Amino acid sequence: MFAQILLLILGFILLIKGADLTVGGASCLAKRYHVPDLAIGLTIVAFGTSAPELVINTFASYQGLNDIVFGNVIGSNIMNLFVILGIAGLITPIRVQSTTVWKEIPFSLLSILVLMLLANVILPVQGLILSRFDGLLLLLFFSAFLFYVYKQLGKDSTLPLSEAKTYSLPKTWVYILLGLAGLTFGGRLVVDNAIKIATNLGMSEKLIGLTIVAVGTSLPELATSIVAAVKKNIDLAVGNIIGSNIFNIFLILGMSALVSPIVFDPSFNIDLVILAAGTIFLFIAMFTGMQKKLDRWEAGLLVLGYVGYLVYMVYMVGN
Repeated sequence: MFAQILLLILGFILLIKGADLTVGGASCLAKRYHVPDLAIGLTIVAFGTSAPELVINTFASYQGLNDIVFGNVIGSNIMNLFVILGIAGLITPIRVQSTTVWKEIPFSLLSILVLMLLANVILPVQGLILSRFDGLLLLLFFSAFLFYVYKQLGKDSTLPLSEAKTYSLPKTWVYILLGLAGLTFGGRLVVDNAIKIATNLGMSEKLIGLTIVAVGTSLPELATSIVAAVKKNIDLAVGNIIGSNIFNIFLILGMSALVSPIVFDPSFNIDLVILAAGTIFLFIAMFTGMQKKLDRWEAGLLVLGYVGYLVYMVYMVGN
């Protein structure tokens, strides 16, 4: 137990330092190539911070741990939206770009609806399952998202650019790669040791996936978004969260289904409804008070919403 605690601490250290290097390197890259922070957050940083989910889900899918696969992605997205965006909004009110309000947030909601539709189609013999064909469909949606980001860069020159320091190109990429490595290995250390502790305590596979694994694999997003918020890189923080949620469903679940078809427990529909409700709340929040801005009180409601969800999980699913 003592060794696991030490590894957890080491994982947290790697996560925090990795987040700092990733944000610094990505912001520098954005400035060098005149790329908006939002686009960098939606792609490079979102992919990097989703790496732990990808690693965990690939192994879990191969081993047939279906509830871990779904629980990790759904739980991570719920934490990203309610906790990480909420904490970032408490640190500093988040003013959101118009494209995020009308395109990225709806695209995130679309990913939830597509997953619910595909997972709840009853297949002959197999029943409720996310098949390899479904995985291909999810990856097609992911490709469409990347194409949208690419096209957005070409036509929208109004998005703010990074004001970060400019390093040499080799140093910038060293920062990014070291940062992503720290995020990935740190997240894996935290998750692996948390799972061991949780298993010893007799927690169910679904509860482990939705809580311990989801929280652990969301730590890179948490660290990155908090650092970005403190540094006032708001677009990077928002892009990281929205981008990660889209990556998690379309890319990670798509890849997981290709590795092995994933049996879907319909009880996950409740969690998907909660995730969809939170996404709709975020969209509505853009039109209250100062438009296109997540105020501190709204961010606080997101955090409180997660506390209520966690209580539900522990007392309802855990029993």
